[in-house]
Amino acid sequence: MNLFRKKSIDKILASQEESEHGAGLAKHLGVKDLTAFGIAAIIGAGIFSTIGQASADGGPAVIFLFLFTALACSFAAFAYAEFASLIPVSGSAYTYSYVAFGELFAWIIGWALVMEYAIGNVTVAISWSDYFTSLVKNTTPYCVNEWFCLDYFSAQKSYDTVMGMLANNITIDEIRANPAMAKLVEGFDAYAGAPNIFGLRIIMDLPALVINILITALVYRGIKESRNASNLMVIVKIVIVLLVIFVGAFYVNTDNWSPFAPNGVQGLLKGISAVFFAYIGFDAISTTAEECRNPQRDMPRGILYSIIICTILYVAIALVITGMVKYNELAVGDPLAYVFEKIKDISWLSGIIAVSAVVAMASVMLVFQLGQPRIWMSMSRDGLLPPAFAKIHPKFKTPSFSTIFTGILVAVPIFFVDINFVTNICSAGTLFAFCLVCAGVLKLRMNPNAPPSKFKTPFINSKYIMPFLFVLSFVLLYTLGKETFDYYCKWESFSAFKSKIPVYIFIIGFAIFSGMCFKYSFSLIPSLGLVCCFYMLSQLGYENWLYFTIWLIIGLVIYFAYGYRNSKLAQSNFKD
Repeated sequence: MNLFRKKSIDKILASQEESEHGAGLAKHLGVKDLTAFGIAAIIGAGIFSTIGQASADGGPAVIFLFLFTALACSFAAFAYAEFASLIPVSGSAYTYSYVAFGELFAWIIGWALVMEYAIGNVTVAISWSDYFTSLVKNTTPYCVNEWFCLDYFSAQKSYDTVMGMLANNITIDEIRANPAMAKLVEGFDAYAGAPNIFGLRIIMDLPALVINILITALVYRGIKESRNASNLMVIVKIVIVLLVIFVGAFYVNTDNWSPFAPNGVQGLLKGISAVFFAYIGFDAISTTAEECRNPQRDMPRGILYSIIICTILYVAIALVITGMVKYNELAVGDPLAYVFEKIKDISWLSGIIAVSAVVAMASVMLVFQLGQPRIWMSMSRDGLLPPAFAKIHPKFKTPSFSTIFTGILVAVPIFFVDINFVTNICSAGTLFAFCLVCAGVLKLRMNPNAPPSKFKTPFINSKYIMPFLFVLSFVLLYTLGKETFDYYCKWESFSAFKSKIPVYIFIIGFAIFSGMCFKYSFSLIPSLGLVCCFYMLSQLGYENWLYFTIWLIIGLVIYFAYGYRNSKLAQSNFKD
């Protein structure tokens, strides 16, 4: 049983040419379009929502967390750019892993990417629904009924919780008067007021379903139409963000920046997951490689330009909002709108920000909904999925079946999903893919017969630098984060121990990798990308590692039941 059979770059490019002679994808994208797609994917919930909690935890020093995360993503972006230039096909990290590590790892990454794009879009759709319903409520005389903007199980859970509180002699007026109970009350009202048919309460997040259908239809219609819509939405987003920065700068009180890091390093690192969410999406650009006019030149530029532009905007926004109000007021779901509502002279901007948030979420959905079908298309071409997933629409030149299937996969969980659960495992899948792409570049460079790439990450020898960084990290942790150091050195109950397991795995992995860098003289930039992404993965908590492991096990069952037997590499005419 050969689980690590690899597909050569020549075979991949030959397979692509065969497809293009038949029903290939339409080529309409240039560097500006790719950069716009990157910005469309990155600027979403991060800047309109999660930046608030991260700022509340870390204070104004959250800008350093944005810079660190941007740096980590940039290291990974160099790896993506090098692979995208070398292998300009739609498979993204899936195809890159096929070349570097073999079929089994390729399948694992392809399956993990389902979490980032398709499952991740469930979160985006629900977030979009929240912003949309709030916008309707605050700007029109109408409102969306609670039972039409919430999933069934969340509503039922909230109803049961409130009924339990009522049984303990807490009045409904007391519950409604508590701002922290707002979500609980919303769920209670939804379940209590929902129409009842044959004993079943009709509760669904209708706006989330509608936006999913509209985005799926747009992506199905064509890459040119998707590009035009994305470019328009990106222009709207950037104009609004620049307006917020420019206007807000006149209302910054520098006293609010003191203390700059009120909760120290520990408080700052609490926001690492939320800030990472602000950068998820740039890798989706690589899934459109076959629709680029000049992918070897434009793909690396589009990836790196989008990260640079978004980082500048994130840092500026963080400085402005932490300067306009005290950091501890920002733990709200809509921090940008909140800070402008606080200042009467510019409260009119909060409505514009709400509109921009709706546009931003829609653009993120668009890019993710573009990415997932193209991953499945690549896996189908290799025989790991049924042939229907590789079907190209004869008129629209898009992966038609894969696009419709993606829309269904996003729609179904909307009825019952827990948004926090999906958000966390989405991050795990993304970071895992980043780690393997960085490792793939290192492995490919160890092969003296590997073909040259038109874009190559500058080589800096990590032989001594990486071991030095390993030692330095322990020294800094011991001197600047003594409480954290002592916490991980304590041996307590098994319950406390298992929560530390991801960090212990990171430490052991960092030590082993530092030794490999010393032995093999790896390139520094992809090495740093691997270590930084692995570190962020270790901060997601053991529960998310457990859920992600279960997800991978399900994927392996599918692979051995279908993919392994039908792989085209198993056929004699595809063997390298």
